[in-house]
Amino acid sequence: MRKHIVAGNWKMNKTFGEADDLLNDIMTKLESTTLDANTQLIVCPPFPYLEMTSDYSDDSYFMVGAQNVSDQEVGAYTGEVSAAMLESLEIDYCIVGHSERRAYYHETNEIVARKVDQLLKHGLKPIVCCGEVLEEREANKQFEVVKQQITEGLFHLTPEQFGEIIVAYEPVWAIGTGKTATPEQAQEMHAFIRSLIAEKYGNEVAEETSILYGGSCKPSNAKELFANKDVDGGLIGGASLKADDFIGIATAF
Repeated sequence: MRKHIVAGNWKMNKTFGEADDLLNDIMTKLESTTLDANTQLIVCPPFPYLEMTSDYSDDSYFMVGAQNVSDQEVGAYTGEVSAAMLESLEIDYCIVGHSERRAYYHETNEIVARKVDQLLKHGLKPIVCCGEVLEEREANKQFEVVKQQITEGLFHLTPEQFGEIIVAYEPVWAIGTGKTATPEQAQEMHAFIRSLIAEKYGNEVAEETSILYGGSCKPSNAKELFANKDVDGGLIGGASLKADDFIGIATAF
């Protein structure tokens, strides 16, 4: 049975003290909350707070993810963070290919593929994002766009390697806009992604792959979204910055 996953992407938010307060609040609420046994929580703070977040996770049952990683192994890449560095901090997961990285920093599918390779080499599980912008959705090109992102970013992997992958579908037009894909739209794209995986790697690998929804998911709509058979959880942005909302989403299963 594939995992239900709720991953909180804090993006570039919170000072050190605010991050400490949020982590403490999350842990306190988890102590009095019963989650489904198949549900995995992941917290993805900014790089400076990874070690502190790991310290908190030792006393709770959420895992820790980074928000990005370099596509290079080591060297003169000022400001970059390598997969080996994340491994040395015992980080569990890492987001790659987020729509903001693609849009603001011009990351291509080829760069995403190299980042995935680095993470797998160092034992981290990649959360690989894909999704279309509004213009592509309106032109009915969403399936073409997502297929290219997944094919070029992931389909160089062996079946064993792909077994470590978590896919996150982001309808980019629904991120930070207050808009949300309907449950039917989410299910349609998630089923399409699973069919692509099945065509490449077979039904068994496809059925074991967790596919997350990442577009303005909040406590009020999480249960309806997660009720779809191919929606295995969420990559949560703004709602992960409030402990009540984050835990509220996690209890939607």
